Formats: sequence, C-alpha cells, structure tokens
Amino acid sequence: MSGTNTLKRSLGLWAIVGLGLGYMTPTVVFDTFGIVSKETNGVVPLAYLAALVVMLFTAISYGKMVQVFPSAGSAYTYTRETMNPHLGFLVGWSSLLDYLLLPMINALIIRLYMESVFPDIPSWIWVVGYVIIITAINMWSMGKTSSLNSILVVFEVVLIAAFLVLAFNQLSNGMGQGTIFTTEPLFHSNIHLTAILTGATVVCFSFIGFDAVTMYTEEAVDQKIMPKAIMLTVLIGGAIFFVCSYFAQALFPDLSGFKVTDDTLPEIGLFVGGSIFKLFFLSGAFAATVASGLASHASVSRLLYVMGRNGVLPRKLFGYVHPKFRTPAFNVVLVGAVSLLAIAPSLELISAVINFGALIAFTFVNLSVIAYFVFRQKKYKTAKDIFSYLIMPLIGAGLTGILWYHLHIDALIAGLVWVGIGIVYMLLLTKFSKSKLSDLHLEEEDTRASL
Repeated sequence: MSGTNTLKRSLGLWAIVGLGLGYMTPTVVFDTFGIVSKETNGVVPLAYLAALVVMLFTAISYGKMVQVFPSAGSAYTYTRETMNPHLGFLVGWSSLLDYLLLPMINALIIRLYMESVFPDIPSWIWVVGYVIIITAINMWSMGKTSSLNSILVVFEVVLIAAFLVLAFNQLSNGMGQGTIFTTEPLFHSNIHLTAILTGATVVCFSFIGFDAVTMYTEEAVDQKIMPKAIMLTVLIGGAIFFVCSYFAQALFPDLSGFKVTDDTLPEIGLFVGGSIFKLFFLSGAFAATVASGLASHASVSRLLYVMGRNGVLPRKLFGYVHPKFRTPAFNVVLVGAVSLLAIAPSLELISAVINFGALIAFTFVNLSVIAYFVFRQKKYKTAKDIFSYLIMPLIGAGLTGILWYHLHIDALIAGLVWVGIGIVYMLLLTKFSKSKLSDLHLEEEDTRASL
C-alpha cells in the first residue's frame, strides 16, 4: 500500500447512496427468491419487510456512530472503542467471516448463471475461470469510481423496471395469482412466524452493503450527510426488494414450475419475458455480480492487509505488499483460493453463514450506541435522550438478536466454530493480556483507495 493516502472529498449524497446500492446488488432478490419462498411457504415479501424493520433500527445506530467515529465505520471499531478490546476483537473476527465469504458468494452466483445458459459444461470451469480473472484484476489493482458504479446501478434499475412492467402484464393476463392486487404474497392461512423470521435471516444477506456506506465518510463532501445516506440506502434498497419480491411471489405462488430453486433469477427472466429478456436479465445480473465480486475481493484483501500490518495476523504474510503492483498480493491470492470453494456449496448455506457474522455485527452496533451515549456521555437525563440512545438501539439489538436466533442450524454451528477459533487465536495472540490486545488495532482502512 502506498503509504497514507489523503482521500478527496468528492462524493455527494446520491453518489454515496448509489455506491451503497451497487454493493447491495438489488438483483439478488431474484437469486434467492426460490430459497426464501420455500423457507417461508410463499411469503417472500413479508420476510423482506421483517428484515427491513430490523435494518432500519440498525441503520439509525450506524448513523449515530459514524458521526462519533467518522474515519472507521465498522462494528468492531465501535465495539472496541466503546466497550472492550477483547469483545471488539471477537465482533471483528465474526465480521471477517462474511467478508471472506462474500467473494465466494459472487463466484457461486456466477456459476449458477453460467450453468443455466450452458448446462452441459462442467460447473467448476466457470468458478475457476471467474476466480482467476477477478484475482488477476485485483492483483494489478482496481480503480472503482462512483461514476462506473452509477452506470451499473442504473443498468440494474432499468432491468428491474422492465421486469415490473412485464410482471404487471403477465399478472393482468392471468399468470400466477391472476391479479396485481393480492394479499397472498403477504398473508395466507399456512404461514408461521418462525418460518418468516428464518426467511428474514436469509434475506438479511441482501442488505449487506448498507453498512459499507460508512466507509465512504472520508470521501463525502460533508460527513454530516452520512446518516441520511445510510438511511436512504436502506430505504431504497428495501423498497426495491419488497416490490420485486411481491411481484415475483404473485407470479409464482409456488415453486413447482422451477427446475432450479437455488438460484431462480434465470428462470424468472425466462417465464416473465421469454428467452431474449432472460439474456438481458442475466447480463445485468452478471455485470452487477462481477462488480460486487471485484469490490468484495478488494475489500477483504485490504482488510486482511490492515490486520497483518497492525500485527493482528502474521505481518510477513498478510502485511506483504507486492513491490511492483503495490497490492497485498498474498491476501488477494488467499481470497481467490477461498472463492474456489464455490464449486460445491449451495447459495442457501453460504448466505446463511454470511449472515451469522453480519447479524452479530449489527447487534453490537446497536449496543455500542448505548455504551457510548448512555454510559460514557451520560445522555439519559431527558425523555428524548432515553428514547434515542437507549430504547431505539435496544429494540434494534433485540430484533437483530431474534434473527440471529433463527439462523439455520448449520450456519449457527459453522459460525460458532469460527468464533471459537477466534477466541483461541485471541488468547494465543495476547497471552491473556488485555493491554497487549489494546495495542492491536483491528481497523478497516478505506478499501477503495488504490494500492
């Protein structure tokens, strides 16, 4: 990495919101539709609504904390600085799980897309080819600008709008529920709260990215716009997810017509608009997934570099910078190697495991608001303070905790094993000394700066 970079404050409100939406990849609602529909027994939009409520409370807490720590907008930093270094480390370690697996998710989705178009070609070829290309680009460094991201987001939105028009037409002609206005996607006799909450844990994966908006604080023309940017990202993304899942659920009350339920986007495009629209739909989703793959691969590589540079991970390996390309070469290759595991797993399992780390992070963002404002700043003397700094984050933490409780058992086991490894590693790293851990900074530098 090229020393310390001074980032230019050039991003306005809507540029930041666009970056957040690009990271969220709105078309993912169609990828996971089959998984969530099966999980919720046909009320996907209700699962998104439940997740949106949780995300709104957490977004409010992010908005508060990003103003206190404007240069490091991450849950582990908040926890470390407001509560305890050991607890902060474990929150950071848990968050690292979803950072590491997100590039793998993108590789997995690309694999499923290509399988739908070229079913006779072995799936491992797509994963290996994709990972090699993404790894090579990141090795040489990647310049990701807000203008390029905006083009990709606009492309996605145009295709989503086209889907809604076609869906409107198909429903009017009797497909699915045969009507545009129906309560079936939101309520019917055979639904259960536990199933909805379990589905909400899966779709939380779709919202991952709104928290990444905090990383743009140092590049915002005015850091005061950050809380608004976070909230707008969640609201706009949530609205897209809800509307799209409503129309998809109205069109497909059950999954009997799908050949592949692990990623339903290709078949949704085919059934709604025919072969030509399927190709356009896939092309937009493909471009969005590749862009997200580049960003997530670069992000975790830089995060691992910062951890190596600060001594949290072995410095010689993770803190290594390639002398020619000025990139964290070891980390880039390591993330690529992890992404190769996308040859085998299902989207359902990996997205659930990702949510383990994300939900823990979201829980502690809410708790950090209480720790900082109530316990440190003593802001509990007025009704407004109590509501803003105690009740609201408590509700956010509680709701996030409920979703965490309803994670798939396999994801829960995998996540707890990961946390257990983190505890052992932390004890070995610090030799049980709190002061030694306090000297180590598990911080996330701006991952978009060119290395």
